[in-house]
Amino acid sequence: MVRVHRESLGIDFQISVDTAKGITSGISAADRARTIAMIVSPTSTTTDHGRPGHIFTLRAKPGGVVQRAGHTEAAVDLARLAGARPSGVICESMNDNGTTSRLPGLKTSARRRGLKIYPIADLIKFRRTRVKQVERIEVEKRPTDFSEFD
Repeated sequence: MVRVHRESLGIDFQISVDTAKGITSGISAADRARTIAMIVSPTSTTTDHGRPGHIFTLRAKPGGVVQRAGHTEAAVDLARLAGARPSGVICESMNDNGTTSRLPGLKTSARRRGLKIYPIADLIKFRRTRVKQVERIEVEKRPTDFSEFD
């Protein structure tokens, strides 16, 4: 949306969108859900979206949580690890008074609903110890003073 990002946490905001068909104002939960479904659809193209809109798209860093320990990267990394398309949906959890939930409240809510909470640090550790980080792109022969080197 802007040429130079000045967001302090390094979040890579892209263009906000609404789906171009089948919604009303774009603001309702149903309209947002339809827009999100269209964004992550493998057949979706840029012509399927109106700009600007009510869904704020973010771009994950290519190295995932190993490059940036953010929620965007964690969502995409988890999708990849599950064998799904590299996309995700993230949102803030809100308290009844409209403030953003923090970890103590999230733990209480998760317990009530039977959900698990995993820190991004655990995902980083997993990626660093169990997921291949280096990929061989090309092998080239190079002469050295001692012998040929691959």
